[in-house]
Amino acid sequence: MSQCQGFETLAIHAGQEPEAGTGSVVPPIYQTSTYKQDGVGELRGGYEYSRAANPTRTALEECLAALENGTRASAFASGLAAEDCVVRAVCAPGDHVIIPDDAYGGTLRLFTRVLERWGLTTTPVPLGDLDAVRAAIRPTTRLIWCETPTNPLLGVTDIAALSSLAGESGVLLAVDNTFASPYLQQPLTLGADIVVHSTTKYIGGHSDVVGGAVIVQDADLAERIRFHQFAAGAIAGPFDAWLTLRGVRTLGVRMDRHCDNAERIAAALSEHPSVREVLYPGLPAHGSHDLARKQMRRFGGMLSFRVAGGERAALDVCERTRIFTLAESLGGVESLIEHPARMTHASAAGTPLEVPADLVRISVGIENVEDLIADLLAALA
Repeated sequence: MSQCQGFETLAIHAGQEPEAGTGSVVPPIYQTSTYKQDGVGELRGGYEYSRAANPTRTALEECLAALENGTRASAFASGLAAEDCVVRAVCAPGDHVIIPDDAYGGTLRLFTRVLERWGLTTTPVPLGDLDAVRAAIRPTTRLIWCETPTNPLLGVTDIAALSSLAGESGVLLAVDNTFASPYLQQPLTLGADIVVHSTTKYIGGHSDVVGGAVIVQDADLAERIRFHQFAAGAIAGPFDAWLTLRGVRTLGVRMDRHCDNAERIAAALSEHPSVREVLYPGLPAHGSHDLARKQMRRFGGMLSFRVAGGERAALDVCERTRIFTLAESLGGVESLIEHPARMTHASAAGTPLEVPADLVRISVGIENVEDLIADLLAALA
């Protein structure tokens, strides 16, 4: 399918042509582990064993590659499985990686408690400070790991500028695009080498499947990632791939509603006396508002805010909401609320990446926005 078609068209049709045998407009779930060969080494459509490839997974991968303006995508069992595969495909023991100084807690845990035992070293750096990034690059640096917007502080990094710096230094740039989704931001178009998603979040969109994805443009890099995935086996199963593909079809319309609701809620919280600060790139007061306007279609459905009463007040807010569900994860049609310091980012406690104790993070769903605002205001009262 042509890359020139609109996003919503690609989301519904890329990799999803009607099935040849029956004309089914929905890709079938190929719930199989292996495939009959027409002769020794004579494969039908290149399929021999589902760890290597599965037609349902192929449909999802083709769709995601189209949506990110990439050439190849690989679908994984989770976002962290995707991260782990990228690092092992491009790094070796003794290498060095630069990570954000406000990285997602799971990413921090993977790098510091798993990959460092493998021989990798990491340096957390404020990625918006290009001089600091440049100073942190070593001869052994192989990768800059970027999240934008970041989780949970909603920092925004200039992908094009960071990509230029990485290229000058012979370093690859990987961007975790989970918070934005390909509908709001396409890092490969801005110069990134690798895009990673937790497809559990906005791409799946319904809190009913766990998955991850890696998308690239370079053919050699794609093959290295695909080989490591095949060798280690962290693949998306066919039913998970099918659920994710079902979710991606409505990504554009869902993201518009997520953004509409988040913008209204950010404005309401900004005026509340019990809220010290709202962290949302869509607010003009956000330090990277202009950059977000430049590199994103809109500002997303995630926001965080700091409660004036401190940690106890923040915990109370999380426990008082009725429509916002107290739960980890994000990006589903339902609204979620959580306390990062005690939940998703507990692994950062006691480190330079520790998040404020008075911080509340919300994933704004697609419910009626007046109901959502009323729920938050009642919890803050």
